[in-house]
Amino acid sequence: MLRKKHSLTGYATTDINQMSQNEFKLFYRRNLPHIQTPGATLFVTFQLAGSIPRHVLAQWKTEKLQFDREESRLLRLQNDSGSASAQHRHFEKKNKHLEWKRQWFRKFERTLDSAENGPIWLKDDRIAKVVADSLHYRDGKMCRLDAYCIMANHVHVVFTPLAIQSPRTDVVNSAENEAQAEGLCYNSLSEIMQSLKGYTAYKANRLLGRSGAFWQAESYDHVIRDLNEWRRIVTYVLNNPVKAGLVDTWEKWQWSYCRLEFSPVPM
Repeated sequence: MLRKKHSLTGYATTDINQMSQNEFKLFYRRNLPHIQTPGATLFVTFQLAGSIPRHVLAQWKTEKLQFDREESRLLRLQNDSGSASAQHRHFEKKNKHLEWKRQWFRKFERTLDSAENGPIWLKDDRIAKVVADSLHYRDGKMCRLDAYCIMANHVHVVFTPLAIQSPRTDVVNSAENEAQAEGLCYNSLSEIMQSLKGYTAYKANRLLGRSGAFWQAESYDHVIRDLNEWRRIVTYVLNNPVKAGLVDTWEKWQWSYCRLEFSPVPM
């Protein structure tokens, strides 16, 4: 399923500018809305039901609550700090917090890559094809699809939700970027994921002759902040089967895709 399109130099300046305005967001709880910055490019990981043990989920949810409290505290510090020393302390704490987030995701990913728990239905080419076709179907309709990798029990995907013109009809001066942005609404992350997971679960269950939950409700999403981070994350996505020892180069993995002609950066 390897498909490559435009060169990296074709990555639009507006896309880079949009990404540079966004901050990291991490959500892990069921039935809560995901905060989404308009125009943001997103890195999302979703996995099969039962791929992470319940006791691990419970532990992670406790850590996530601590994470939320710390993030709220840092936001308050950012708003309240005025002096240079206060700003410096804030950035130090923010960097430490970012490293904590990375460690959290590495633990999450190691559990999935080990495939020691739960089903591995995505190893079935019929099921992987359903997911790949569904991702491509939404490309240009609900989102701009940049990259994905389908593993035995989880999927990594990078995409940008597309804008939908709102009912607003007043003319906005082109210099008023904020006002212009307010005149647009975007396909929400929750709508995209519900559509994707709902359809693929239905099709996969029929192929497998089973019923019940197919995808795990909890997922991971991250707002990509700039072009450098985009390159790093796409590299991570494409190299997942290489890191797992399934292939020696990412191009050999059948269920990978990158929109651009892309050479992964050294990890």
